[in-house]
Amino acid sequence: MKADPVTMEVIQNALGSLADEMALVIMRTAYSSIVRDSMDYSTGLCDRQGRAIAHGLTMALHLGSFPDALAQLIADYEGDMRPGDMFVWNDPYGGGGMHLPDVYIVKPIFFEGQLEGFAATLVHQTDMGGIAPGSGAVFAIEIYQEGLRIPIIKMYEEDRPNQTFFKLMAKNTRLPDKVAGDMRAQVAACRSAEAGYLALLERHGVDTFRATIEALHDHAEALMRAEIEALPDGRYEFTDYLDGLGEAPEALTLKVSVDIDGDHLTVDWSGTSDQVPGAINCPIPFTKSAAFLVVKCLTEAEIPNFQGFIRPIHLVAPEGTLVNPRLPGACGARAIIGWRMLDALFGAFAQVVPERIPAAGEGGVSFPAIGGWHEGRPFVCTETLAGAWGALPDRDGVHGIPNPGGNITNQPVEMIEALYPVEIERYGLVQNSGGPGRFRGAPAFVRQYRLRTQEARLVIRSDRRRFLPYGLAGGSPGTPSWNILNPGPDQRLLPVMPMEAVQLEDGDVLCHISAGGGGHGAALERDPERGLADVIEEYITLDYARLVYGCVIEPQSLTLDAAATATARQEMRTVGSGETPVYLRLFHQPLDIAEVRLVGERELCLKPIRPGDG
Repeated sequence: MKADPVTMEVIQNALGSLADEMALVIMRTAYSSIVRDSMDYSTGLCDRQGRAIAHGLTMALHLGSFPDALAQLIADYEGDMRPGDMFVWNDPYGGGGMHLPDVYIVKPIFFEGQLEGFAATLVHQTDMGGIAPGSGAVFAIEIYQEGLRIPIIKMYEEDRPNQTFFKLMAKNTRLPDKVAGDMRAQVAACRSAEAGYLALLERHGVDTFRATIEALHDHAEALMRAEIEALPDGRYEFTDYLDGLGEAPEALTLKVSVDIDGDHLTVDWSGTSDQVPGAINCPIPFTKSAAFLVVKCLTEAEIPNFQGFIRPIHLVAPEGTLVNPRLPGACGARAIIGWRMLDALFGAFAQVVPERIPAAGEGGVSFPAIGGWHEGRPFVCTETLAGAWGALPDRDGVHGIPNPGGNITNQPVEMIEALYPVEIERYGLVQNSGGPGRFRGAPAFVRQYRLRTQEARLVIRSDRRRFLPYGLAGGSPGTPSWNILNPGPDQRLLPVMPMEAVQLEDGDVLCHISAGGGGHGAALERDPERGLADVIEEYITLDYARLVYGCVIEPQSLTLDAAATATARQEMRTVGSGETPVYLRLFHQPLDIAEVRLVGERELCLKPIRPGDG
């Protein structure tokens, strides 16, 4: 049966709307702030073979993991699914999971007695037990330390709840009410999608619906093949590095090659570092998801979210490495590898389609978790912090919107303070940060927390301190990230990824400064009027404008002296310097005297960074 184009368009858009509706159901009914406010979850629909046919509007980096997860569900339960069944799991080793907090809840959809599809949700649960609040301890060395590992099991069997599962879940999490509430939100989203999916089947009939789904998979594949074929054949390599773990970190290598051959594309991670005795190892579903996301980002055609688009994309990820660990490798903090795989892949594709690729951003989300007991009840405050893009070929890096890997949000300050014994003392953009360029990288942001209870433990995952966000086309790297405990004379500089929980006491302060985005193009090619605008908007200071961009600005009237600017730039071009670039001097050394201010603020944000040897 041949599908007609009008029906294809109608069904494709209807499925997309259902997946978005699932996302809204979860957002409106979830209990925890990491789900409701950060939006760290994903929704999708799959056909009767478990192939993705729609993605919701939330966490992009999750979505490419659905094919592996649904394939494993079908392999385990083919012939043993009934109307009213619903499945739950999180296992990264044998379940298509990514880390234990990311819990799948999936509902098979039956029509006239036949399996016709799946409603799929994936939610980052705020706590799944284990040795650290939030179940994201970087210092875990095997998965058995990280929390409750759930194989693919029936959460509901023909609409009857699996009470054993619910009892086990309640006993293995610090926040059983929040986890139960978020799981109920997933269940509600699946049931909502089921109703809409059945209405589509009723309206179009099974034969038409199935034929249209097949046609849309083939259409997505054809569009992707055409996009790949339009790229120049060749092998394009890029190597990036993570700072590493603990107080004496050793650099970790992410090496990728992209091979384009006609309408086929291979992403090969050979040469990447071996898996480590820490929780940043990244299970293969997330590695696949990163590759699919980047390839789809750089295409120009509007490719439907049908799994057929991945058919021309082949992945090589050697087992036992950071991007494909073996059991029992810990993976609770694996997302940092996923975000940084995006950077590496964009670096490779910058050699293929440079006009479409941004410089590196902040390196993905930083993930602090502060947990303990307050007034006789446990609490876990977790956040996903992002929002400093690298510059694009035609514009400055944007701030205040998520990293390209995820449509997530930073939680409102008022919500955090209402829910947890935590005060947010600082939140804003850091002046004179980001990487200079013809187009500058987005400024770094700062988030500063003060504990307002007797004690708690902090775990944090961040990156991009030693290995800065790269610039492109002569742009400068971005500025580094910092984690500072109790800023001031007796402050303690924390590693990007501490290999222990940090004990906090009442009144202790954590200041996190993100990395700033990389620049694009040479700084001295920046339009001087843009430099003036940045001074007026207080993104940069007068001295910074002069020393970095050669922009000479009259301080009283805030007007640009064009002739003096041209002279200053000519001098800067002819006088080279082997010193640390001036824009990094205030950001590149551990900390105690320089003023770092927020954009638009006159007060000090903190007192970091003593200039000195690197």
